[in-house]
Amino acid sequence: MSPVLDTAFIPPRDREEVVREAVWESVVAVDIDHPLPAEDISVRIGLGSVGPLRICSARATAVTVRRTERLAREDEEPLVFLGLQMTGTSLVVQNGRQCLLRPGDFAVYESVAPYTLLFDEGVDHHFFRLPRAALALPERLLRDVTAVTLGPGNPVARLASTYFSQLAASDELRQGVHADAVVEPSIELLRAVLTSQHGDSSRARAPMEATLSLRITHYIRAHLADPDLSAARIAAAHGISVRHLYAVLSRSGISLGDWIRARRLAECKRDLAGPNGRLRTIAAIGRSWGFLDATHFSKVFRQAYGMSPREWRDRHHPRSSG
Repeated sequence: MSPVLDTAFIPPRDREEVVREAVWESVVAVDIDHPLPAEDISVRIGLGSVGPLRICSARATAVTVRRTERLAREDEEPLVFLGLQMTGTSLVVQNGRQCLLRPGDFAVYESVAPYTLLFDEGVDHHFFRLPRAALALPERLLRDVTAVTLGPGNPVARLASTYFSQLAASDELRQGVHADAVVEPSIELLRAVLTSQHGDSSRARAPMEATLSLRITHYIRAHLADPDLSAARIAAAHGISVRHLYAVLSRSGISLGDWIRARRLAECKRDLAGPNGRLRTIAAIGRSWGFLDATHFSKVFRQAYGMSPREWRDRHHPRSSG
């Protein structure tokens, strides 16, 4: 995500006003208090979007952000924000509650009620904004989960933290056909977090099922290197039967064995061509990604890429003739 605002290129006397205008225009109307002298204010903001989901990634010196009662009343379209902490800590205050966010934690808050965001240590944060209507959740449920630390103790929230941090960081996911593919899962995953946090099992069931394929593929990617990764293990990790696992993946056009093999091969291909490609044997690289049989590894690699692992490595790391 390329920055759209960097105060390093703005005269100190103009920084507060430029930051305020940029945030009001691209995110939401808020009061911003910078405790530091103008010459010490540093702000970098990058913007992106996926369908109705607006993304703002910010790094800045210490700041306090306030959505006042007056500004909240003037809001024409109710918005929901997800604030994801990357490093350091911050505090979110709304609806008589406050929560401390540490790296990987996030919280939601609404534009229709006053809130305060305290970044005493500076800002390293992703802000996600979407219309409240897109979540299709009761107003009372949303009020009950605002300014609540999400992440610890909620496995769906931990998954969402990883997912949304990758979404904010990846330009590829926000472009073309990829953007169309992640809009609905992004919204459904947030719905799953909020309904499961609220303990509303009836409402949680639908988004949990809708995001099941996403959660399964994320789990597989995280355990690609495990040689004992199997359908039974994946199903057990998600509390479903193996039959249900195959049915869910089939609806997404995924053949489990082929999908795992293709991604393991891609990792082997990357390692073989990488700067340390000759520091380990080809067999060792294959084993590190679950290919325990060197002959089988060489065969499936050739089938996938039209050359052997050795030929691929030699292409990127030619042997010295001297």
